[in-house]
Amino acid sequence: MRLPIAALALLALATSATAATPAAPPRTMDEILAAAPAEHWRTPDPDDLLVMTLETGPVVIELSPEHAPEHVANLRTLAREGYFDGLTINRSQDNFVVQWGDANGEDPAKAKPLGAAKAALPAEFSTTIREGLAFTRLPDVDGWAPQVGFSAGFPVGRDPQAGTQWLAHCYATVGAGRGNAPDSSNGTELYVVTGQAPRQLDLNITSVGRVLDGMHRLSAMPRSLAPGGFYTQPALRTPILRIALASALPEAQRPRLQVMETGSASFDALVEARRNRADAWYLRKAGHIDLCNVPIPVRPAPDR
Repeated sequence: MRLPIAALALLALATSATAATPAAPPRTMDEILAAAPAEHWRTPDPDDLLVMTLETGPVVIELSPEHAPEHVANLRTLAREGYFDGLTINRSQDNFVVQWGDANGEDPAKAKPLGAAKAALPAEFSTTIREGLAFTRLPDVDGWAPQVGFSAGFPVGRDPQAGTQWLAHCYATVGAGRGNAPDSSNGTELYVVTGQAPRQLDLNITSVGRVLDGMHRLSAMPRSLAPGGFYTQPALRTPILRIALASALPEAQRPRLQVMETGSASFDALVEARRNRADAWYLRKAGHIDLCNVPIPVRPAPDR
């Protein structure tokens, strides 16, 4: 059946108007964050937050019991008993890590007692992939793992064939220093990645969490030119006033932070915005992103 000329004209106008309507511009990261609804943010468990107090201010570390359960349990004990209070930051190696703990820990006669904490723990370089532990996979190829993405709010590598998953060594990842023996870490020596992601450490050391707030205080530590970045003079070490669990602090002193849910639609949109930058400055869309180049947003908790 033929349409009347008038109807054809209206159809042509409608088609023309639709074709002329420009597509909505891609949202920037700031726009995605501003539009993310409350349910796309989570509040970390205060029993999983370590608050390190330096003379310059606090550093907040979120622990990951899903990926290093025994180390996290030991760290909770160490924090509750004040083990780290009065110890020091002993190492700052350029483009690598900042490390803290007992500068006399290698000397049994001078080492600080561990109290109720365990002196020996099994290596927790990876954990078994468990049903029910969400995983948001990145679509891009990674040279360090068969799959990469985000699980329980942390960047992870996965090997489905082996059935294992592990925290990746991205900027701000916190790990437990060890000696040559795989099971020689217990959480008393901790480090944070302050340089380009040293993914060669993945599956070689136990990672326990990541810094949520205060990285500027750690990454600004003076670099040591001595081997390994260790400070050779005690006066160069930065004192740690206290490391406490947030759950042990009075309510008014607890950090009020929220972390974007890595399984949310807002996070998916953020990943795509970072993979294909649509900012006016960019002339080429990369269509690819490395695991450690995806930010996991953290924000102050909104006022109640």
